[in-house]
Amino acid sequence: MGNKYLLLSLCLWALTCSLLPSFSYGLMRIGLKKRTLDLEAIKAARMVREKLRSSRPMMGANDHSINKPGIEDDIVPLKNYLDAQYYGEIGIGTPPQTFNVIFDTGSSNLWIPSSKCYFSLACYTHHWYKSSKSKTYVKNGTSCKIVYGSGSISGFFSRDSVTVGDVVVKNQDFIEATREGSLSFVLAKFDGILGLGFQEISVENALPVWDNMVLQNLVNEPVFSFWLNGDPNAKSGGELVFGGVDPKHFVGNHTYVPVTTKGYWQIEMGDFYIGGVSTGVCEGGCAAIVDSGTSLLAGPTTVVTEINHAIGAEGVLSVECKEVISQYGELIWDLLVSGVRADDVCSQVGLCTMRDQSKSAGIEMVTEKEQKDLSAKDTALCTSCQMLVIWIQNQLRQESTKERVFNYVNQLCESLPSPNGESVVDCQSIHILPNITFTIGDKHFTLSPDQYILKTGEGIAEVCLSGFIAFDIPPPRGPLWILGDIFMRVYHTVFDSGNLRVGFAKAA
Repeated sequence: MGNKYLLLSLCLWALTCSLLPSFSYGLMRIGLKKRTLDLEAIKAARMVREKLRSSRPMMGANDHSINKPGIEDDIVPLKNYLDAQYYGEIGIGTPPQTFNVIFDTGSSNLWIPSSKCYFSLACYTHHWYKSSKSKTYVKNGTSCKIVYGSGSISGFFSRDSVTVGDVVVKNQDFIEATREGSLSFVLAKFDGILGLGFQEISVENALPVWDNMVLQNLVNEPVFSFWLNGDPNAKSGGELVFGGVDPKHFVGNHTYVPVTTKGYWQIEMGDFYIGGVSTGVCEGGCAAIVDSGTSLLAGPTTVVTEINHAIGAEGVLSVECKEVISQYGELIWDLLVSGVRADDVCSQVGLCTMRDQSKSAGIEMVTEKEQKDLSAKDTALCTSCQMLVIWIQNQLRQESTKERVFNYVNQLCESLPSPNGESVVDCQSIHILPNITFTIGDKHFTLSPDQYILKTGEGIAEVCLSGFIAFDIPPPRGPLWILGDIFMRVYHTVFDSGNLRVGFAKAA
């Protein structure tokens, strides 16, 4: 299956990491450092929307048998980028060529950029795989393409050894990407993706890396577990353990639920609560995917709308639009009334540069190429200004009063949909927001406001993004919830392929 539907990963901004090797229990661990972001107030929300676009495809028991980490466990340290991308290092070939990859339970193929990728900018900004430099390379050549939420990658299959932590997986099929068709790949911090889903959704039915690790007896048990560090100031982004779990990373016992459909790690979720009050939405059960490659929590529009209403969240575009009306509405009105050409208004106001202005009466939407060239302030407010100019100009033709015009454009702002369903909240109100509770395996898993709100920037530049995003997956596979990194940061997660189950315990 070549298509999945969504990956929400906030990429696009600079980060520096330093590798500090250390050893314990005979296992290699790598300490990591990260640098904080400095974003411009609410204008940065427009860039947040782009960061939410995907870079990969979408479409109750206690612990008894899970071992503690030992020599036979394989531990991969994870880097945390903006609490949105968790990625780590692998090697491909002999000697190993190193790559940063997202370990993604929502897909099943391994792909990295190829040295034969000549016409994609993304390949030039990341590490290449050079088959000629590997003693263990085996030619395959089968062509393939994977369509993603924000573009696609295409290339061909090859076979080589893959080093994950301290183990070497032999004869692993993977994709050499020769074309990456999206700006989000250019600016992403990772080189490629290592899928940890089931073979059922693997392109060309290629055996996933995890399956080969089990078949080649490289792990103690057919279990891997994620710990995602929720501390924004911590050096370590998290840890992925192959072959068991690390008891330091959770408290109590895991609650296990069976995998209901192989492909994604799909489970059943029960009733859903907002502030302790049942929504009744999932009383009869809802399907959910546990997905380490998704940053936020995605769910059906009807329920997410209720949640975002309860926490006072507003659509990103609506916020931008209303901000322009509040600060610049009077000036825009005066310029239009005085006869200034509509195409020149936003540049005179100072929200657009001359090159941003549309050459026609329509709105010229900001493209990915323009977003690379312009700042978040330019792209966000310029687009909102252009919309308002056209709305006000149309009302002036109808000889509407100023009061009626501004009432009308405010209503239009309220009605603006966010293309990806994302919303922002007032950062000052987080302490009064309700808890959100999921029922899994007849147990409650609660997220507090501090846990489901994603913050970027500091001080007046702080933006608070709702962790809940509306996303409708149609039948027969949907409707589905996607429990992404926001959920997995709070609850240590065990993926048990031997017993086809997923376990959750409070992260430590």
